[in-house]
Amino acid sequence: MNGVIIASVISLSAIGIFSAIILFFVAKKFQVEENPKIDEVNEALPGANCGGCGYAGCRNFAEGIVKKGSLDGFFCPVGGNDCMKKVASVMGLVAEEKEAMIAVVRCNGSKQNAPLKVDYDGAKTCAVSHVLFSGESGCPYGCLGFGDCVAACPFDAIHINPETEIPYVDEEKCTACNNCVVACPRKIIQLRPKGKESKRIFVCCVNHEKGGVAKKNCNVACISCSKCAKECPVGAITNADNLAYIDFNKCTLCGKCVVVCPTGAIHANNMLIERMEVKKVEPKKETPVEVKKEEKTIETEKETIKDNKEV
Repeated sequence: MNGVIIASVISLSAIGIFSAIILFFVAKKFQVEENPKIDEVNEALPGANCGGCGYAGCRNFAEGIVKKGSLDGFFCPVGGNDCMKKVASVMGLVAEEKEAMIAVVRCNGSKQNAPLKVDYDGAKTCAVSHVLFSGESGCPYGCLGFGDCVAACPFDAIHINPETEIPYVDEEKCTACNNCVVACPRKIIQLRPKGKESKRIFVCCVNHEKGGVAKKNCNVACISCSKCAKECPVGAITNADNLAYIDFNKCTLCGKCVVVCPTGAIHANNMLIERMEVKKVEPKKETPVEVKKEEKTIETEKETIKDNKEV
């Protein structure tokens, strides 16, 4: 009995050793040499693995740079320009400076501006509710407020305001990773240049309905009146499909569009611009004294005409 066990152990050990030798030579034969610069570039990256660069993770991003041998089309939004300078140093290249970006929420349909018309009692996610109905305010383009963008942000940079139920972005934490943009089913969030001193002007509305219809659901909706486009001195504003849009590459932050917007749909971040209010001109009320004077004048004119006829 012991002899059988010993023979079995020896046989299995021999098979194991033989298999290991075969695997060793196969691994050597098909071994893929990896460029050591991949590890160096990977170490220069922040390691967030957020996907904001368009790659699955930082290592994939590093592999792409080393394989291409160029930084064209590569930028880490989390690390920014400083991070890309380190990567460029490893690769022996020069990094191009890029303007810092930030996520901008283009909806102002709060409870005050867009009163609730229905009470939704379904799944509390934007993705599901977007498919089921237009929204509690009736605006089919407005923010649903269930926080899919909040759940998608790996940097805790976006939260839902409990009073307005509209998400707001923490500028200190936002890295422009683009995750919230992808998560929003209504494409309300957009990446825009952060701007010097965080100054930005943008149309805070994405509603493509006609002005009258949009205004019924939201008091601050863009009605595509074209006043902003006519007022813009640099041609940065276009009106298409019932909606105005400001090209941030052309905008000079003059603020003229903010002043003339009749609904307040255009927002100026960190800029003191007073919006022009349309004042109603009340009809002048005549006092009893003025009425008597006018009647007396009319009688005098009648007497004058009568005298002239008699003459």
